[in-house]
Amino acid sequence: MPRRRIGQLSWLDGALSKRRERRRDALAEIHALVDWAPFERALKDVHSAAKGEAAYPPLTMFKVLLLQRWYSLSDPAMEAALFDRISFLRFAGFSSEDETPDHATIWRFREKLGRDGLIDRLFAELSGQLEGRGMVVKQGTLIDASIIASAARRPRMDEDKISPTDPDARFGTSNERGRFTFGYKLHVAVDAGSMMVRAWRLTPANVQEVSVAPSLLPAAGGTVYADRGYDGAQLHVELAMRGLGNAIMRRGNRHGSLSPEEIERNHMLSLLRRPVEAVFGTLKRCYGFHRMRYFSARRNAVAVALAGMAFNLRRWNAVATG
Repeated sequence: MPRRRIGQLSWLDGALSKRRERRRDALAEIHALVDWAPFERALKDVHSAAKGEAAYPPLTMFKVLLLQRWYSLSDPAMEAALFDRISFLRFAGFSSEDETPDHATIWRFREKLGRDGLIDRLFAELSGQLEGRGMVVKQGTLIDASIIASAARRPRMDEDKISPTDPDARFGTSNERGRFTFGYKLHVAVDAGSMMVRAWRLTPANVQEVSVAPSLLPAAGGTVYADRGYDGAQLHVELAMRGLGNAIMRRGNRHGSLSPEEIERNHMLSLLRRPVEAVFGTLKRCYGFHRMRYFSARRNAVAVALAGMAFNLRRWNAVATG
């Protein structure tokens, strides 16, 4: 498969590099933190060009998708930004004279990340690098879920509750407000010490949190913090079997209300698990996940994984630069 050659510096790039020394470049800082070679090896077989055309280097396209998530840009907006944003060109590996990918090329590359578990391997690679650099404390894990509305029009409740545009989305409701939202539920596990996203799952909005929790639990020891939506007998057994501390808030049931001690315990745990809500706030406010971008679970899952990696890279840089 033919590949484009990019990154050959011109005199203009040399002149622009001097401007870079005058101010902080967060993208350059992030770039220097990561060992990109394993990502390049994982992506080596991805060919995103139209038939017969030379493709952009896959690692370059992966960096373009990270930029897209950091700045919450659509594919056409990303194409435009690559045309004239010097910091974007440098991060992705382009010189000022290189032709940059159009929105269709960006779309094709992202589509291929959703096949054969590739996006999961990329997320695991970054997680491994974070652990290797001591960025994951492993003293506790915060698990939680949040509903994100579908990009499709909300179907009427009497229309079989399914959208022909986004058939994977479903109606779901949060325990707190009891309002129905049509879309997906994002489940995350966050390291309590560093606030890094350690695991994630994307499901239809009607899937219960407690049923997804076992797939989010860490392999190593520590305590798991969660709200009362995770208070289920099977999950308590799972935590005990794995040797994980149980800091799940309790809820009352038909057999009786909570004791004063349980109420006090819930209050204490609510304060400890609350920081996970800031992760969802950042993803929705800064990464464009106030609603989903695409009309299928597979495509939205790729976008979520890229956002998780982008979030972790920014956290890593924040810790590294103090």
